[in-house]
Amino acid sequence: MESAKNGAQILIDTLEQLGVEYIFGYSGGAALPLFDALYHSSIKLILTRHEQGATHMADGYARVTGKPGVVLVTSGPGATNTITGMMTAQMDSVPMIVLTGQTITSLLGLDAFQEADIFGMTMSVVKHNYLIKNTADISRITREAFHIATSGRPGPVLIDLPKDVTSAPFNGSLTDELGLPAFQLPARPNPESIQSLADLINQSHKPILLVGHGALLSGAATEVRALAELIQAPVTNTLLGKGGFPETHPLSLGMLGMYGTVYANKALLECDLILSIGCRWDDRINGNPKKFCPQAKKLHIDIDPAEIGKIVVPDAYAIGDAKQVLQELLPLVHPLDTKKWVERVQELKRIYPLQYRPFHGKVPEGSASLRAQHVIDVLYQLTNGNAIVTTDVGQHQMWAAQYFKTDQPDTWLSSGGAGTMGFGFPAAIGAQLARPDQRVIAIVGDGGFQMTLCELSTAALHKLPLKILVIDNKYLGMVRQWQEFFLDGRYSGTDLEGNPDFCMLAQAYGVKAFRITKEGELEQTLAEALAYQSGPCLIHTEVVKEDNVFPMIPAGQSIHEMIIESPTGPLRMPEGST
Repeated sequence: MESAKNGAQILIDTLEQLGVEYIFGYSGGAALPLFDALYHSSIKLILTRHEQGATHMADGYARVTGKPGVVLVTSGPGATNTITGMMTAQMDSVPMIVLTGQTITSLLGLDAFQEADIFGMTMSVVKHNYLIKNTADISRITREAFHIATSGRPGPVLIDLPKDVTSAPFNGSLTDELGLPAFQLPARPNPESIQSLADLINQSHKPILLVGHGALLSGAATEVRALAELIQAPVTNTLLGKGGFPETHPLSLGMLGMYGTVYANKALLECDLILSIGCRWDDRINGNPKKFCPQAKKLHIDIDPAEIGKIVVPDAYAIGDAKQVLQELLPLVHPLDTKKWVERVQELKRIYPLQYRPFHGKVPEGSASLRAQHVIDVLYQLTNGNAIVTTDVGQHQMWAAQYFKTDQPDTWLSSGGAGTMGFGFPAAIGAQLARPDQRVIAIVGDGGFQMTLCELSTAALHKLPLKILVIDNKYLGMVRQWQEFFLDGRYSGTDLEGNPDFCMLAQAYGVKAFRITKEGELEQTLAEALAYQSGPCLIHTEVVKEDNVFPMIPAGQSIHEMIIESPTGPLRMPEGST
């Protein structure tokens, strides 16, 4: 007679029924029943080298598939090591399920071995969390967690699982019913709200569309393009909005904000209407709300009512899924006469192009003179932009956002709200597992890469053909840039003296490595690395140590305070300049 299944086996059965194909995790005592249940499962376990890496892999998987990434770890430090990854997913609205082992219920609160109140610790970094104390609740709660993680504004959900609950015989039923009486999905968008958007759009002569991450989450790229082309409106995007509108399109202005293009930011000063689609007007695009789009009517589409009026008070708004709102908005708007406006925007693009010149600063003897912008630009040209790109956080992230144009949705993965160093490489692993036939490139800095580089073992073990481009300037570059501009060059805590030889490090993990130190080596070496398909490869590029990202708007300042690069060095743009 077959013995009854325990709670862990029922959990894994439920995950199988929900279509989970990978679990990213790291084992431990309190999670033993769960890992044991995985032994005969169709779900493939990706054993990582650190719990933070597991969360970022799940995050990368989720961003390219739209399905929740699933993480499984043990209690105590195993659980607490996932908090950074949950915060990253929460800030960027990424669906994720984190399963944590826990001490037995009779010892909860008694400081048992490897006990941590992960339920209490994570309340501010998840969309919802659970502590299961009854085996009968496992299947229902797991289904609820997936529903919560993926519906409305997505986000991470944590389920804490005491060991005695996962070990006990299952005495419930595998029901599809959900116990969520207070969980309300967004209602159908209000037709009057949509009409108010249309009325203001139809009166506009100089409109701009602002595409945020919410447009991608709703799958609204087709509708965004249809609206832009119908009313002939230039389109700018946030860092996480890359791919919501093709950046090679003639109407594209690229990224706006602190490190956005000059022409995008200057167009904001002159537009008479801006429609934000799934963007929360955060401080990196809106340093000074009083001077942001000063002449413009501000319209807002967002699925989360909490975002309406939080930073910018809109003249009109619609609460709902961006795709659905745009589908209902499109029949209500008509073509606009924006010929002069589009010509003006094209003029701004000609006057203020993104560009980089030979490094104008003094390069110490023996130091590299290769510019990171050049590396990323050549990489873009060689791939024609056909790649899923992940990044860490810092200067390389902004250069990648500027020079690696994104045309397709869900092919640009970067930590936006949390700014998590160490995100890029493990996120690339998750993305490559999700999309084995696509080229995946992790563009990382020497600082962030060292936070999760142990996952080289994971990438090598699974022979993933991803590319790891290390931009090595031997500094925490973005922090050093701020110290140069705002702290009189006092470089405290930013010099990464002692960096390893990244090529030798990769080879120690059995990973193919390439080194680039000169411009003459750049194109050929990158082409060789892109052609390599026998597993992961690392490209170590040694670049100018004290280079800076331009354009730049200082924190808390308006577009008028923008700093650009000139042949003689940084130049603050005078207010009112064209």
